[in-house]
Amino acid sequence: MLKKGLIILVIFILVGCDSILTDRPNENDRVDIRDGQKLKVGTDTQSNQPSGTITIHVTDEQVTRGNLVLVNKNHPLDPEAVPEDIVTLFENRDLMHGYVVLDNTIRLSHSVAEHFRNMIGAAGEDGVNHFMISSGYRDEDEQEQLYREKGSDYALPPGYSEHNLGLSMDIGSTQQSIDRSPEGKWLKEHAWAYGFILRYPQDKTKITGIQYEPWHFRYVGQPHSMIMKELNLTLEEYLDYLKDRSSYRTTVEGNEYEVKYVPVTSKDMEIEIPAESEYEISGNNMDGIIVTVQLNRVETK
Repeated sequence: MLKKGLIILVIFILVGCDSILTDRPNENDRVDIRDGQKLKVGTDTQSNQPSGTITIHVTDEQVTRGNLVLVNKNHPLDPEAVPEDIVTLFENRDLMHGYVVLDNTIRLSHSVAEHFRNMIGAAGEDGVNHFMISSGYRDEDEQEQLYREKGSDYALPPGYSEHNLGLSMDIGSTQQSIDRSPEGKWLKEHAWAYGFILRYPQDKTKITGIQYEPWHFRYVGQPHSMIMKELNLTLEEYLDYLKDRSSYRTTVEGNEYEVKYVPVTSKDMEIEIPAESEYEISGNNMDGIIVTVQLNRVETK
């Protein structure tokens, strides 16, 4: 009788432990609020969730972080939002294939530099190969010095320039001015395919508040760069567009994406997304976040 009682007790303990482990939130599903990196969603779901979804946790700090944050004269950069992977390009020669830098102090986000290298490689295959980066990431001291030297007509104060973010760069040609060069023409036609946008177009100066800069490109990533290209939107317009629509679906190279604007109304929020999907989160640096979910994935050969 004692032996039978012990067996029942052991079974009870094992079942109870399994229930506790199943209901425990998965820590791997928490978002890295610093850079909004694309992550693989786990398969564990909480008992009160709809079938096929999973909950991710987002804090209000995410509003100022990510590839889609708006930085301009009305929306200053959160100093804590600068990517941690800022590197000096000249000291990372593996990143410098197919282009040169104006001087050996130019810095950029390492991940953005990788995307730029891939883009320049594609341009080289098209016979366009005289690219140069003349400016990249600037810290606040460098921006302050430039602002004092150039004045408000040609520079922005520290914290209000995209160059303080690490995702933007000024691209030139070693042969002639970028707006007349094959390099500039190629970028206008193809940069969007690699996640880059011409940040200050000639016909959008009233919206951006910045004069036409054919050399200034910003990394926003896919599918955002493609959507902005198709709809002819600046970053300002794109963020407003998402806010008005709440959700947008598109397909890039066979991969289906859903892009959602979510207002941030508390310090800690929960958002449901499809299980077994890759996702990316970026703030808009205003009042909410953009959740991008890749609904399927087409393997490339």
